[in-house]
Amino acid sequence: MIQARGLGRIFSVFWRGVTMLQRILISLVAAAGLLALFGAGAATTSMHRFDFTSIDGEPLPMREFAGRAVLVVNTASLCGFTYQYEGLQAVWETYRERGLVVLGVPSNDFGRQEPGSAAEIKDFCEVNFNVEFPLTAKQVVSGDGAHPFFREAVRVLGPEAAPRWNFHKFLVAPDGDLIGAWPSRVEPGSPEITRAIETALPK
Repeated sequence: MIQARGLGRIFSVFWRGVTMLQRILISLVAAAGLLALFGAGAATTSMHRFDFTSIDGEPLPMREFAGRAVLVVNTASLCGFTYQYEGLQAVWETYRERGLVVLGVPSNDFGRQEPGSAAEIKDFCEVNFNVEFPLTAKQVVSGDGAHPFFREAVRVLGPEAAPRWNFHKFLVAPDGDLIGAWPSRVEPGSPEITRAIETALPK
């Protein structure tokens, strides 16, 4: 208590000797430091900080979708759930003008059901399902070697949210927050995903 009072007196004497301009500068510096601290903390929790490569080999950063909701789905061409491409395309067509992006992430993790090259995957999706929404290059989506987006999704939502098969779905809010996950069996146009998308769309 004595030490605290002593420090208080020292600060009081110091503050009385500081000019008004100096006080303003000190306050601005302190405020900038707090803003940088909390701003950096917010940025590190955003899914927008992760980057993909498009199926055409071009950079595809998640920050490109800032301000829009993003439904991220790990996909495969030879899976029993491959028909869900049709539902994903329908969701894309329904909501893209209102601020939704559907992002397909091909992966060979489960059952080796995506063995093809990028060109083969793209051709398969366009010819069989008229897919127009963006696709990434093939990625690892499970385990320690998973793409950082998927590792972060598991860290945020817990191990139960990890993809266990193809066509697992994550929903990212316009501000980059991860707000939902659904397993393969939940259809893209299901009521629960539709409600989540409607809520997440930019206002």
